[in-house]
Amino acid sequence: MSKSQNPMTGHMSGSMANFATYKRYGKNIIRSKAFEPKDANTVSQKAQRASFKLIVNAYESFGGITDTSFPKRAENQSPFNAFVAANLPEAIDKTGAAPVIVYRDLKVSAGTLPVVQTTAVIDTDGITLSYESDLGNPRVSVTDQVIAFAQLKSGKLLIVRKVRGNFPTGTLLLTSDGIKASDVVCCYLFVQKADGSNASNSTYVAVN
Repeated sequence: MSKSQNPMTGHMSGSMANFATYKRYGKNIIRSKAFEPKDANTVSQKAQRASFKLIVNAYESFGGITDTSFPKRAENQSPFNAFVAANLPEAIDKTGAAPVIVYRDLKVSAGTLPVVQTTAVIDTDGITLSYESDLGNPRVSVTDQVIAFAQLKSGKLLIVRKVRGNFPTGTLLLTSDGIKASDVVCCYLFVQKADGSNASNSTYVAVN
């Protein structure tokens, strides 16, 4: 803090830039304001931006599959925003040197239809998914569409759709000749109403 008694300055008051001036006991006083620089590159902020980029890249890599799998979103919410809101920060692990996606926690579909439990078997023809149709549930319809997809490390997407039907169990084959478990980044299954009005939460399918 500095003081000024120069008669040429007269009475000083008000503020400018990072300084405030006022009169005290007949003296002009100039005080520096508290200054806290805004750092947009803190570790936390960098991790947040990296996490957001990971979720954006995941959304884009799924090739539009998730554009219809969040039917219960708010009227002014886009499919992209619904996907980001469902997965940031829930599907991100920040405990390491850099954030990474936890695919087991990633949600590629959301709704109130029953979640479909499924298992996977992989062989040289592709990934075979087996699931329970859950036909006894009143929210389940034989016209529901069962959708499964897997993303490979090459960037390729394997996608298959099937009407639920009236059988107690069902299977889906994601065809890919010579595929190995190490080729698979992630695999999911979910259900949609035939008219697209509702969906189930997605099921992460472990491929071993």
